[in-house]
Amino acid sequence: MPDQELLSTEPATGAVLWRHPIGDADTEVAIARASWAAWAARPLAVRIEALRRFANVVRQKADAFTDLLARETGKPLWEARTEVETVIAKVDISVTSYSERTGQRRIEAPMNTRLALRHKPHGVLAVLGPYNFPAHLPNGHIVPALLAGNAVVFKPSEKTPASGAFLVDCFHAAGIPEGCIRLLIGGPDQGKALASHPDIDGLLFTGSANTGIALNRQFAARPEKILALEMGGNNPILVWNTPDLYSAAVLVVQSAFTTAGQRCTAARRLIVDEKLFEPLMAELNKLIGRLIIGEPHADPQPFMGPVIDNNTADMLTESFLTLSTMGGRPLRHMERPIENRPFLTPGVVDMTEAREKVDVELFGPILQVFRKTSFEEAIAEANDTRYGLSASLVSQDPRLYDQFWANIRAGIVNWNKPTNGASSAAPFGGVGWSGNHRPSAYYAADYCAYPVVSSESEQARAAMGVGLRDA
Repeated sequence: MPDQELLSTEPATGAVLWRHPIGDADTEVAIARASWAAWAARPLAVRIEALRRFANVVRQKADAFTDLLARETGKPLWEARTEVETVIAKVDISVTSYSERTGQRRIEAPMNTRLALRHKPHGVLAVLGPYNFPAHLPNGHIVPALLAGNAVVFKPSEKTPASGAFLVDCFHAAGIPEGCIRLLIGGPDQGKALASHPDIDGLLFTGSANTGIALNRQFAARPEKILALEMGGNNPILVWNTPDLYSAAVLVVQSAFTTAGQRCTAARRLIVDEKLFEPLMAELNKLIGRLIIGEPHADPQPFMGPVIDNNTADMLTESFLTLSTMGGRPLRHMERPIENRPFLTPGVVDMTEAREKVDVELFGPILQVFRKTSFEEAIAEANDTRYGLSASLVSQDPRLYDQFWANIRAGIVNWNKPTNGASSAAPFGGVGWSGNHRPSAYYAADYCAYPVVSSESEQARAAMGVGLRDA
């Protein structure tokens, strides 16, 4: 029956790309539960070797994986190729991270005693993946989780299930036991069933703040389960005291509109010195007007493709109109160039004089602009959000960057660089509604295993010198 399978369609064309029966959380968790102990008992070197084989499998299938990611997400081929390369690179980064952050340690102790620090896996971890990076972001949880000795049940976004299935097939082709990396296909119901399953030992989540907050409430009564949340941002980019306005405009466009604005680190708010507003907007408008927006395989390659689906495009169009009704002044109207397809041109709106502001993550190519007359006001505006993931300053004044770094509230703080494009070789996470203080990427090892401290001696030698009556 149609309601028993999940279909994936190409955003750029509407063509059906993939279909698969909807899975069952109980079945997948039971298989993982029965398999994880044997995987955890294998030597670390064996798990490392298996994951390096996985990297080689992805490398061999890179062209097919790139094509699939591009078709299913709508992102250009160049960007899909970068995502596949990141999946491959994750293995070596995770091996280094595991050794550095969760490796074995010997600690000095008195009287012929050994004090040892080791780490154990949690057991069965659920991974819920997003649609914007359907391979890279879940892989950032899965690889360190498997390396630590956990089994994983992975539910990809219902909007990009084919990419998730391809990723899991690569793990299996590399010889990772099939019971240790399970694929759960489905929609919100399957996601809720997995997240609330009594036999998982934790949940690793990337997605919206609303879902993350609901999960946080759900797990509040289950302190025995690990919960790692990455929930996005309402990220600011500040332009202040810089003569090179073309470069500033490039950095703003890269921050706000790469991946059609569908990045958790995308700049949602441009905060600019009032004196630079007009010339910067002139450069920004010229640059936006030159952007190629098209389907993934177009030649020449587009800068950005469509958003994920028509419902999302409708919501973003309505959001842009809502900003205008709040008193925002449109500087560049958002347009829908292809009827019934989710392509959007970037929308820019000046919210400086708006009657009210919205502190939400508008997950698409919408940029709000705020003009300020002092740098202190600009920082205050940047911090006026419940989120705290990424922030960037474009300026040639090092003193301003020192002030910015010291006062901005974010987990990623950049200078003369975009708000996005974070390195997997560094921790990735934020504060406020952007996460629950469990940064991923290089620090993912921290939530994939727990520390065990052992005081050890080869012989039992003990005496009591206080608190005993004479014999």
